[in-house]
Amino acid sequence: MHSLWNDQEAEACAGDDLALRVYTSRLLGSDEYLVMHGGGNTSVKAVVRDFLGRDVEVLYVKGSGWDLETIEKPGFPALRLDETKRLADLKALSDEEMTRQLRSFMLDPSSPSPSVEAILHAIVPAKFVDHTHADAMVTLTNNPQGEAIMQEICSDCLILPYVMPGFILSKQVHEAIRDIDLDRYKGIILMHHGIFTWSDDARVAYENMIELVSRAEAYIAEHGQTNHPEAQHDVNLPDLARIRRAVSEARGSAQLAMLDRSASAQGYASRKDVAAIATRGPITPEHVIRAKRIPAIVARQPAGDVPEVAGFSRAYATYYEAHKTEGLQMLDPAPRMAVWKENGCIAFGSSVKECGIVTDITRHTRQAIQTGESLGGWQALSEQEIFDLEYWSLEQAKLGKRGAAKEHQGKIAVVTGACSGIGKAACEALARDGATVAGIDIDPGVVDALEGMTGIVCDVTDDNAVQAAVDQVVAAFGGLDIIVCNAGIFRSGERIEEQDDEAWNRMLTVNLTATQRFMKIAIPYLKLGVRPSIIVVGSRNYAAPGPGAAAYSVSKAGITQLARVAALELAPDGVRVNVVHPDAVFDTELWTDEALERSAKRYGMTVEEYKTKNLLKTEIRSADVGRLISVMAGDVFRATTGAQVPIDGGVDRVI
Repeated sequence: MHSLWNDQEAEACAGDDLALRVYTSRLLGSDEYLVMHGGGNTSVKAVVRDFLGRDVEVLYVKGSGWDLETIEKPGFPALRLDETKRLADLKALSDEEMTRQLRSFMLDPSSPSPSVEAILHAIVPAKFVDHTHADAMVTLTNNPQGEAIMQEICSDCLILPYVMPGFILSKQVHEAIRDIDLDRYKGIILMHHGIFTWSDDARVAYENMIELVSRAEAYIAEHGQTNHPEAQHDVNLPDLARIRRAVSEARGSAQLAMLDRSASAQGYASRKDVAAIATRGPITPEHVIRAKRIPAIVARQPAGDVPEVAGFSRAYATYYEAHKTEGLQMLDPAPRMAVWKENGCIAFGSSVKECGIVTDITRHTRQAIQTGESLGGWQALSEQEIFDLEYWSLEQAKLGKRGAAKEHQGKIAVVTGACSGIGKAACEALARDGATVAGIDIDPGVVDALEGMTGIVCDVTDDNAVQAAVDQVVAAFGGLDIIVCNAGIFRSGERIEEQDDEAWNRMLTVNLTATQRFMKIAIPYLKLGVRPSIIVVGSRNYAAPGPGAAAYSVSKAGITQLARVAALELAPDGVRVNVVHPDAVFDTELWTDEALERSAKRYGMTVEEYKTKNLLKTEIRSADVGRLISVMAGDVFRATTGAQVPIDGGVDRVI
């Protein structure tokens, strides 16, 4: 640990206690070895004017949903200090009542809910109070000799046994500090949990944290081993897709499966004792909320139905039955992380963000576990203690507040021709409906065009490039559920006897053959997907061709027939194949203002009349087609395959 304190930055906060609190909170939050993903909490005591103009002592404490790395002033709700401290004098207080009372003490009812450790922050008399779950500390406090080690290296700290967070912990600290001179101590070490430091000086509170954690790091460096095995193995991607599907089925919804195949992850997964050391429990109980108590352990070459996932779910149900109390609702039994032997560590979640959090927790956990083993072993809290936090009433209360999942949440989609027009609109619609989307296009602009999505530069006529692109998506997210075959080119104005051979071949290669190749490469993964679907973007021309567009019309008729055959072939595997037939979609790069004016003039129309020359007299936009594609890929069309749906405003020649 090194202090990141900067005098110039701190001086910018002079005279503003809350600004200084934000500054040092961000210093703590910037180091992932102190806190991760919303962990830890901080506070400052101050005097402010309330709504009626009275001076009031308040506790500004980190609010729910805020991260110390990015926290701002609104992330610190202000509580009336005296009332908050008085709660610690109560003999008992339920978590629900504590939450209600704390909210009633807030000066601004619209502020975020205060940390469950607010009472503890209030009863520590120092102005600034910091709390982290530092890796080095939890590594040592999970040691069988952890208390003795802490007494040796942190003799100037109070060392307390683990109890549940919230009122119980606040009460424990209240009793411990009631009759002592707290100025003699630099902090409180909570076994299996974390560390508190404090001071009337923000810098001292922060640097006390840095010093105490540095002592733990120094002890580990002297007595333990921080360099752990590394390995590098090839990964079978269809096996990853099988694991993902099994976890999705166990959770009852599509899940991403993001594999960490780094040298350190594969080294950990290659340990002969990994199943024993990885399944003792989390390094700090707070992790159970995001990652469950233990990971699944999956064989290097899992069987088709991945029995390890089903076994994990059965074991979880047994764990629940052994510890449940009246009124609890069992959470889903699916794992949130897995150690895939030799291949690495997998994080499961319904979004990239959720998986990223689990990946980070897993990375820190394996480091702490292996380091702990080198120090004479490590032991997590008991199953009961972990269960109590996982099924904490405050967490159970959140279950009914969760909104409905988006249509494609947890699904993985690949769209061709994604840089602009219908392809880009399809990407945006699928992403808006929850899918994790990758768009591929020959245009390098695709990398920047798809905000919040993955853009891959790829020539769809290059089979090797397409295979690499699909494999890249599967390796990154765990599988494939939706493909949109959209890439195509258009050229008109040449009658058959004047048709340029090269242009003819190019049109069929891009529009038809490349679509077949893309399907061929994607289908093995789609068969392992979750409610998989293929959407082919056809054209009105398949049914109502016009003169001078033979190659385009033939290619679109060809992919329509290809989709019909695919629907027949893939139905036994649950893969749906449907076609959308757009027409007159003018908000694409193909249609410049000049081209629109020329075409409208040819029909004796204004541009606006030309855009709506259909039965419904309506303009068809790329976004309309994108929305239709997303709907057809979803459960509204769950019982539909082989369908062809026009989106053309109604064309009499087709009808």
